[in-house]
Amino acid sequence: MAAWLAGLPLIVAGLVVARLLRRRGPGVVRLLLLADAAVAVAALVVLAIALTAEPSSASHVTAAVAAGAGATRNPAALLGAGIAVAGSTIGAGIAVAYTGAAAVAAMSERPELFGRVLVIVGLSEGIAIYGLVIGILLLGKA
Repeated sequence: MAAWLAGLPLIVAGLVVARLLRRRGPGVVRLLLLADAAVAVAALVVLAIALTAEPSSASHVTAAVAAGAGATRNPAALLGAGIAVAGSTIGAGIAVAYTGAAAVAAMSERPELFGRVLVIVGLSEGIAIYGLVIGILLLGKA
């Protein structure tokens, strides 16, 4: 729920900017600045609500459990899992960008290459899967 509250001003801002950029005229910049100010105020309101909210009763139980098991946690494994997943996802995105562009170019000339091209693009997507597996293994160590 908190993620939706935090992201709602950004979604509204994106819709307003998209609507305003379709128009032409001198008032567009003024409207964009007004929309930017409204989003900033909405973000501050959401931040104030989030900071003044009372913790739920379930968070006390979670805090007690975390305090009891705090000595066995390994924060380096959590950091390593995050780095592994982020790095592999970025690498897979770069790989799919190049292989996907080449695949579309090859299929436009020879449509019968679809199966072979699909394998090559799938191999580049496998990079993200390997990073996810390593991240899950590291989470088991945490």
